Amino acid sequence: MDPKQIEEIMDVIKEFFPENTSIAISNADEYVYYQPSKKVDLKIKPGDPVKEGSAAFKAMNYGQKVSSYIEPDVFGVSYFGMSIPLIDEGETKGAITAIFPQKPSPFLTNYITVKIDDCWYPIKHNQVIYLETQLRKTFVKTMNREGFHRLNLSDLELFLAPDSFIRCHRSYIVNIDYIEEIQPDSHSTFLLIMKDGTRIPVSQRYASYFRRSLGF
Repeated sequence: MDPKQIEEIMDVIKEFFPENTSIAISNADEYVYYQPSKKVDLKIKPGDPVKEGSAAFKAMNYGQKVSSYIEPDVFGVSYFGMSIPLIDEGETKGAITAIFPQKPSPFLTNYITVKIDDCWYPIKHNQVIYLETQLRKTFVKTMNREGFHRLNLSDLELFLAPDSFIRCHRSYIVNIDYIEEIQPDSHSTFLLIMKDGTRIPVSQRYASYFRRSLGF
């Protein structure tokens, strides 16, 4: 990747990760960019090889987003990494990795608390059908309730189980268990019919990742 490509990628990163995180970008073999944070520094330098066992290595190897605790034997310090592979025409070109000293979660349990009118309601993660960006907040929908959470969608993506929740659009995260049907849509994208009847688009940016994650 040339400097222009890296600059374009950095412009997109804000859509995926919260602020104040260490960021590493690699091609298929080595790191090409690294920005450490004050909380954790893996001391990566451009040109360093992508180490086996790292979050970036796992994301490129699996071909999908990885959220994982990495033991200190990889970089000499433990960290929690969320890495997204960069795939072009079916070929893995590299990965973008967000690096944290530990899994960043404000949740003590598997609940997400939403505000409805002037009250708050705790909702189990497995009851959430989908989350949607609305008016700089996150709209949370279940079969019985709907309300808003204070964190944005990118922040919440870190705290939700990747084997149950999947990002399908800049404005949507869905619970795979509540997908009733996946319909083909124009330009190689898809339309999700959720079990509550909601129709949610899979954008072109996420279509390949979505298809690989669900194995079709």
